[in-house]
Amino acid sequence: MNIGNTRPDLQPLPPADRTRAVLKALADYIERSKLKAGDRLPAERELMQALAVGRSTVREVIRQFQALGVVESRKGSGTYLLRAVSAGTVHMPLSIDAMHLRDALLKTLDVRRGLEAEAGALAAIRRTPEDLATIEARLNEMEYAHNVKGSSSREDLAFHLAIYDATHNSLFPQLLEQMREAFERFWDRPFDRPDFARRSFPFHRQLYDAIAAGDPARAREKTLAILQVVEEDIKDMAK
Repeated sequence: MNIGNTRPDLQPLPPADRTRAVLKALADYIERSKLKAGDRLPAERELMQALAVGRSTVREVIRQFQALGVVESRKGSGTYLLRAVSAGTVHMPLSIDAMHLRDALLKTLDVRRGLEAEAGALAAIRRTPEDLATIEARLNEMEYAHNVKGSSSREDLAFHLAIYDATHNSLFPQLLEQMREAFERFWDRPFDRPDFARRSFPFHRQLYDAIAAGDPARAREKTLAILQVVEEDIKDMAK
């Protein structure tokens, strides 16, 4: 399918790993089409038809581009390019040089300490009433999932993402996108244990309270307490 009369073709993709393939294909399309900041991207339906993928895949790729600061969506108008990219410059997932899950998680934990402790402190300083409401809503969802389902991995991730957003620093979500695959290993039931790091659960409410109180030192302290429990559980479960 041609999108426009003078644009290069976007070709259908194989079923495997479609989100990453669409991300690369769209970045390559932007480069080959010589799109510039301010240019509008093809509509969602056009991308779905051209690449033979579903709406959810296209929306996930656009969401990733937004998090990386590459595009912005304007309600009722479309999605617009903020800066030029290519398949070689857009987000590629980080790889961790570790043979065992234990070592990979511990390496990721080193980076999480630096990012999340600072994010918690900044959120305590910069959060708006709307941010606080969102963080509390994610926390309530996490507590409900924990108490009812016995597992709250996805809700846990959503809680931490809301804190990142409350920093009002676009680099935090960009860094998270760069490391998403490595970070998400924490929320994919490592060691096949749905109760992984369950002991850290009470500290999440304390972290929220610190952010709500505007106390950056306590927010940093509670973030590190959460990650300390995670480290202890990694080492214990990997024995």
